[in-house]
Amino acid sequence: MGTNAGVHATAGIRSHRSAGFAIHAASTAHHRWAASQLVHQRYLQRGYRRSQHAPEASTAAPTEPHLLVFSATGAEGPLGTLGVRFDSALGLNADAVFPAEMRALRADGHRLCEFTQLALDADVASKRVLAALFHTAYLHAYKLRGIRTLVVEVNPRHVAYYRRMLGFQVYSETRMNPRVQAPAVLLCLDLAHVERQIALHGGRPERASEQRTLYPYAFSASEEAELLAALSQGSEQQQHPYDQQALMAAAA
Repeated sequence: MGTNAGVHATAGIRSHRSAGFAIHAASTAHHRWAASQLVHQRYLQRGYRRSQHAPEASTAAPTEPHLLVFSATGAEGPLGTLGVRFDSALGLNADAVFPAEMRALRADGHRLCEFTQLALDADVASKRVLAALFHTAYLHAYKLRGIRTLVVEVNPRHVAYYRRMLGFQVYSETRMNPRVQAPAVLLCLDLAHVERQIALHGGRPERASEQRTLYPYAFSASEEAELLAALSQGSEQQQHPYDQQALMAAAA
C-alpha cells in the first residue's frame, strides 16, 4: 500500500463565478455537515443503505488524514460533493471489495487514489458542477501529488456513463459492496488520459454535443493554470489567496 504521508495543505477554494458556484474544500464543520447530508440524501434516493462505520458516514472527515473532500456551493446551498482519498498504509475503500485487483495494480507499480462521496443535487447541479469538482480533484491527485491511476467503485448501471463521459476502464466483475449493500464494479482511469482530454476540450462547452463527454465542461487552460498556481502556492506556503482558513484546517 502507499505511504503514510497525510494530505498536504492544498485545500483552497476556486470560484467559478460565471456559472454561479464555488468549489472549496469541506474543511469547516459546516461544510463537512452539508457535504455529508448531501451524500446521505443521494444515497437514500438511490436505495443505498450506508454503513454507519464507513468513513463517509461521519462528518469528521479531517480525522481521516488521507481524505480530501470538495464541495460545490451555490447561492441556495450545496450543489455537489466529491472526495479524493490518497493511498496509504491504511489502504483505500476499494481494497475491502476488490483486494486481488488492488494488489495487482500496486504490484504493477501504480500509484493509486480513489474518488468517493460523489453526490449532486439533481434538481440544481449541472455538468459544469460535476466537471469542476472532478477537475479540482484531478489537479490535487495528478498535478500536485503525481498520482497516475484513479480507481472508483460504481454501481453496474453507471458503468456505461463513466466509460463514455470520462474514459474509465472496467477492472473487475460485479461484487456486492457491504458499505452500501449494493453491487459494485471497480473502474480505473489513467489520469494522463484526463490530462490529454482536458488539453483538447477543456473550457469549450460548445463541443459537448459533438464530443459527448464531460471534458468540454472542464476548466480552460488559463483557468487551470491559475487554479494550479494558487493550489501550489497554498501547498508550499500553508496559505491560499482564496481561502486561508480552509488551508489552515487541512494542515492541522
